[in-house]
Amino acid sequence: MSTTLHLSERLGTLGVTEAGTGAPLVLIHGVGMNSAAWGPQVDALAGRYRVIALDMPGHGRSSPLPDAARLPDFVDWLHQVLKALDLGPVNLAGHSMGALVCGGMAVEHPDQVARVALLNGVFRRDVAAREAVIARAALIAKGVFDLTTPLARWFSDAPEEQAVRAQVADWLRAVDPKGYATAYRAFAEGDSLYADRFGQIRCPLLALTGSGDPNSTPAMAEAMAKAAPYGHALTIEGQRHMVNLTDPARVNVALEEWLATPVLGEVVP
Repeated sequence: MSTTLHLSERLGTLGVTEAGTGAPLVLIHGVGMNSAAWGPQVDALAGRYRVIALDMPGHGRSSPLPDAARLPDFVDWLHQVLKALDLGPVNLAGHSMGALVCGGMAVEHPDQVARVALLNGVFRRDVAAREAVIARAALIAKGVFDLTTPLARWFSDAPEEQAVRAQVADWLRAVDPKGYATAYRAFAEGDSLYADRFGQIRCPLLALTGSGDPNSTPAMAEAMAKAAPYGHALTIEGQRHMVNLTDPARVNVALEEWLATPVLGEVVP
């Protein structure tokens, strides 16, 4: 079920795709996407969990944040949304920019996060990668929107990926340019913001990426997992940035295993 909620004057509207019952699993997509980008995970996991995929601010049906918003503002947005939805501690998974938001949430508000999964996240980019992504953010802020380049990074030329690639292209074309620019700048500048505090994350952490992802690299996933006391890294071979869409079967198995990891004081049957 997809719906639009009006939360408050401050938060505005929230786009939600929800299915299933059980312990809450909240999903946050990446820049330029929307909650529908979690479709394979919603379908697979709703049999055991209450799966709640959110439209990020300025994407889908969710109200934007101010133009000057940075990663902490997105983390605060998620904190306020979870309080408004009255979900209690949640299982929290994010992809790309969503992974940055979820990592920050696990650091800043550990009482609200039972488990955290960071899919195709970025962590302490090297100088060249950081300069490149900040340059892209500056162009996007000026209204320069290049659809071809991100798709080439995110997908291979394999025939089986082309339908998903076309769907992702449609989502990118539909995104609000200002919401996209605001989120992309926060994404570009946020890779190190919470990195030194990953040792404070006391819940099970999964860092997952594709072996062919040039920007959210397996080395980054390993570093995130090593930095967190209860971290685990997983690389999906032969996949790139949109691994949750191009290889949902393996990603869903990994998420099921992560969701079965006991948290403090809990026994999972």
